[in-house]
Amino acid sequence: MKKTISFAVIHFTVAFTVAYLLTGDMILGSLIAMIEPMVNTVAFYFHEKVWQWPSLKTSRFGKPSNKTMTFAVVHFSVAFSVASLLSGSWMIGGIMALIEPSINTLAYLAHETLWQRREKREAQHSAFHCHHHSVFH
Repeated sequence: MKKTISFAVIHFTVAFTVAYLLTGDMILGSLIAMIEPMVNTVAFYFHEKVWQWPSLKTSRFGKPSNKTMTFAVVHFSVAFSVASLLSGSWMIGGIMALIEPSINTLAYLAHETLWQRREKREAQHSAFHCHHHSVFH
């Protein structure tokens, strides 16, 4: 859950900035920025659940770049749908869907890469301490 929350903070910030710049309307931009990341945060949570399947996680497809591509497709679809419905404009929805997910996809790749490095360091640290503990006891 910490991972989902940390990405949500990044996502909300990017979504608000892009939505406000596109609409010029603080309320509409805020509304898009609140709803689009909420929907995508739920999608992200389920996306993570699927990618935690051992067969997928340990396969050659488990790389951050592959996870990023699948989430980009989900993200683009949600951004377009939410922005189009709320603004009443397919053009704003389309621009929002191109710009906001692109920025957040790069942010996601960085987030996922850093998160996997952290998990690897923690696993190595844990293994070292388990080995160190067993050697001296």
